[in-house]
Amino acid sequence: MARRYDTNDATDRTTGLREAASAVRRGELVVLPTDTVYGIGADAFSPEAVADLLDAKGRGRTMPTPVLIGSPNTLHGLVTDFSESAWELVDAFWPGALTLVARQQPSLQWDLGDTRGTVAIRMPLHPVAIELLTDVGPMAVSSANLTGHPAPEDCDAAQEMLGDSISVYLDGGPTPGIVPSSIVDVTGKVPVLLRAGALDADELRKVVPDLEVAN
Repeated sequence: MARRYDTNDATDRTTGLREAASAVRRGELVVLPTDTVYGIGADAFSPEAVADLLDAKGRGRTMPTPVLIGSPNTLHGLVTDFSESAWELVDAFWPGALTLVARQQPSLQWDLGDTRGTVAIRMPLHPVAIELLTDVGPMAVSSANLTGHPAPEDCDAAQEMLGDSISVYLDGGPTPGIVPSSIVDVTGKVPVLLRAGALDADELRKVVPDLEVAN
């Protein structure tokens, strides 16, 4: 039976975050608010939990799960060949709606799907998400919807779709909007905008003037 906690209530928030962290450590799934839409999350280092996440969404391995982190310092253990331009983007837009596709550390023992040696990584601008991520470490997080359905802007919509496949729902009220994060590939010599979302190319080029846009 799924448990749900109102993170706008101080007592419920404390209990909910504790229960969510325990669930993640047990390899279970949680739903959490972010600065874009609600996400379904699991321990990034538990292949079984990540597989359960993909199953809950009805999603295949060909669409690997992004990773959310609670601090830019976490990047040092997760990525390699991270360029100066990539760090400039982190400094300018994290926490926030910018996902970076980087080369993962080859020694990492995780399975996020068919990533081909890369990882899509972001630090969200949401206090509940950051508190949970700071407690449990990197989480595999995807939008909390069934594949093909709209991404949820509130906890009700997420729970209606995902039901008891989730152990803990953290209800932070409506999210600020449904505009997704922008995705920039930083695996090459110049950053490449793969998806324009909350940040457009012009805004990104104020920080990295050589940004290219994918066809």
